[in-house]
Amino acid sequence: MALSFTLNGKPRQVEAAPSTLVSELLRDHLGLTGTHVGCDTSQCGACVVLLDGRAVKSCTLLAPALDGASVTTIEGLAKGEVLHPMQQAFHLNHGLQCGFCTAGMVMTAVALVADNPSPTEAEVRAGLEGNICRCTGYQNIVASILAGAAAMRSASDVAA
Repeated sequence: MALSFTLNGKPRQVEAAPSTLVSELLRDHLGLTGTHVGCDTSQCGACVVLLDGRAVKSCTLLAPALDGASVTTIEGLAKGEVLHPMQQAFHLNHGLQCGFCTAGMVMTAVALVADNPSPTEAEVRAGLEGNICRCTGYQNIVASILAGAAAMRSASDVAA
């Protein structure tokens, strides 16, 4: 089946079987391996991408859902060598350990902050409910998201 969608800001047309999972399409067909698959059951959140700005778990979403949509993966957040403010915040606040869950955490955080530019710590923790990190107690992840939210607010203030 032919699919037309925007991927990381660029128009794409691909052929995919209707039963192809979005994570499979991104990783195996398009070479975007930043989207990780940890569970195949939408439990861990490592596979989160943005679909029309909403955080979705790509390991259980079928590729036809992309037709006509806009998809952003972790590879699409940075502008060349300049990290997205949330990526930079994860780096500066040690919001990653092994890195396996990080892309999903960052993508979830970007969507969370887009919906709520000034989240509280409790709101961040609630927003991460569908993302699992096995390496850390989440404190640095939460600190990273709060710092990323502040940086994103600053960046939007500068752009305005």
